[in-house]
Amino acid sequence: MARVTWGLATSHVPSIGAAMDNHKTGDEYWKPLFDGYGPAREWMAQHKPDVAVIVYNDHANAIDLDMVPSFAVGTAATYDVADEGWGRRPVPPVVGAPELSEHLVRELIDAEFDITTCHRLDVDHGLTVPLSVYCREPGDAWPCAVVPVLVNVIQYPQPTAARCYRLGKALGQAIRSFPQDLNVAVFGTGGMSHQLAGARAGLINERFDRMFLEAIEHDPESLAALSREDYIREAGTEGIELIMWLVMRGAMSDKIARVHDTYHVPASNTAAALALFEDLGER
Repeated sequence: MARVTWGLATSHVPSIGAAMDNHKTGDEYWKPLFDGYGPAREWMAQHKPDVAVIVYNDHANAIDLDMVPSFAVGTAATYDVADEGWGRRPVPPVVGAPELSEHLVRELIDAEFDITTCHRLDVDHGLTVPLSVYCREPGDAWPCAVVPVLVNVIQYPQPTAARCYRLGKALGQAIRSFPQDLNVAVFGTGGMSHQLAGARAGLINERFDRMFLEAIEHDPESLAALSREDYIREAGTEGIELIMWLVMRGAMSDKIARVHDTYHVPASNTAAALALFEDLGER
């Protein structure tokens, strides 16, 4: 049977990928952020998953804003890297896990989640930057297959935090019911606090971010109880991406251990963080 072995919460700021692609990680601006990633990267390199289920949002690159699903799962054998207007990132295409993807779609629909199935999907920085945070130098191929799970955090009304947490619970059960012997990591991406436009552009709320970093481990139910208005008020219009961390946390068992975390401001006007957890309930 498949098992969830660890979970990673990480920001997916596009300039983080650009810093890696353009060899800027040692620059004064970027070095503190990438130094903070170091211990997590070392641990993840020693605990490679067979498959990463990556929960992210498309940024109007593969999904037209005229038709935005609340939740979607990619079922392709491969995923090309999206051209987001400045050329594709110089990273390998993403290899899928179609059998696991199709199993997850069926199980989630049977759990009464309305899932859109994406048989073809170009993946943007929302997915490739977290993969680069995990594996800085993939070479010709990423070290694991990927199942993309997309959440609408752009177009109102977004799914509630409580709904995302319940989706994570169902996702974890679906992974564990897959009959093949697989180690699966679950990524929750986006955040932390940031707002890119409007009167509050540039908003950073370190108090809320640090509360969230603590509660995601010990009290995710309190985070699931927050409304979308709570998230937008406290973390900014783009800070609502944090609901995708709750999908990751819901997929894990109640018995987890924090391996490493880091928090850095700013990363391109964004509060960037990483939190890595080992799932002890699978032992």
